[in-house]
Amino acid sequence: MVPLKPLNLRAFTLCMRVATELTGKREIILFAYRTQRADELNVWRELDGRLSFYLAGEGVLFRVPDIGALQTHLCVTWDSSSGAAALFMDGRKSLTKIYKKGHTVQPGGKVIIGQDPDNYLGSFDAKQSFVGEIGDINMWDSVLSDRMIQDMFSGKTVPTGNVFDWKTTQLNINGEVVVVNTQQ
Repeated sequence: MVPLKPLNLRAFTLCMRVATELTGKREIILFAYRTQRADELNVWRELDGRLSFYLAGEGVLFRVPDIGALQTHLCVTWDSSSGAAALFMDGRKSLTKIYKKGHTVQPGGKVIIGQDPDNYLGSFDAKQSFVGEIGDINMWDSVLSDRMIQDMFSGKTVPTGNVFDWKTTQLNINGEVVVVNTQQ
């Protein structure tokens, strides 16, 4: 995915629709943003089923219902000034955790969907790859209101992402990826 502007972020909302039948003791990555220096922003389903995101180091984990074969609307939000981090599943908000207060997501990296680059755009582990459907990926450089995220889940019109806008984003396809156009 090619961003509309550099990912130099002190706050964000990242949303996507996800479905998978992968179960059991397998970690899978949904979204990876890596610079030459570090994994700047990764979203994972952990071995134990929790969802997490990592900002250049340790992550913040959320115990939420499992992602399954039915499409799930997933959003993660984070604000550097307060450290407030939250996860939304199908419009429902998790508890808020304090995470990486004062941090900035650094620009100059690449985004990969469904695969974890263990170094800058390389060294992939097939056991961490995502198998399923990921789409409708949008990202904003601010924390959206709870109401706006709920509206997005329910199909109401909301402003498009100003970092990633799924409807207009450029995708560079590699590997066994099939792009399927669906009506939302």
